Amino acid sequence: MAAPVLFDLGNTLAAYYHRGEFRPVLARAVAGTAARLRAAGIPTAAADTLLARALRENREAPDHRFAPLRDRLARIFDLQPDAVAGFGEELCREFLGPIFAMGRVYGDVPSLLTTLRARGHRTAIVSNTPWGSPPDLWRTELERLGLSRLVDAVVLCGDVGWRKPAPPIFERAAAAVGARCDECVFVGDDPEWDVAGSTGVGMRAVLIDRDNRFPVHTGARIRSLAELPPLLT
Repeated sequence: MAAPVLFDLGNTLAAYYHRGEFRPVLARAVAGTAARLRAAGIPTAAADTLLARALRENREAPDHRFAPLRDRLARIFDLQPDAVAGFGEELCREFLGPIFAMGRVYGDVPSLLTTLRARGHRTAIVSNTPWGSPPDLWRTELERLGLSRLVDAVVLCGDVGWRKPAPPIFERAAAAVGARCDECVFVGDDPEWDVAGSTGVGMRAVLIDRDNRFPVHTGARIRSLAELPPLLT
């Protein structure tokens, strides 16, 4: 059987933003969410105060447990539970708007995923979502990008309650493609979340380093997905 191949999303299959772009993206996300709240008659703090609160929320649990975006927005904007519930996912969608606006699929992705399917490889997208954002919003984004139809499964951290590199998300992904962890290949751009996380459960890891950030990486490393098929034989 051809080895199942699991892929990270951001900076692997699709480009969003790099570390240096994070703060201005965050500022736009906070400003858009504040404007939506004010339009609904809910006052907000000053922009600099909101951004400072948002920056304090830019952290994940040390044990990699999933922390929902709704809870973070409630703290940033000092919202009561009934206010958060009243908006449903609308505030999360507003917050993610600047991120989704930047999303684009890398040019080497559609042909590679099509080739893998033709060769009998089952495939999946396995990804953390920024700030514990809701999986349903990211499934809609994957449909917009045209990626959903090119893979057999999608497993996001919010589905599992744990973020990469915690084992449960990798284990759920292997099960989603009907395989054991040690039968799977994992492709991602982060040495800790993707490489260490997947090898920790027995997967074979391939680091995709599109921007040559890790030239001394000692494991399997590619600069483009076009280089992946020979590593699967």
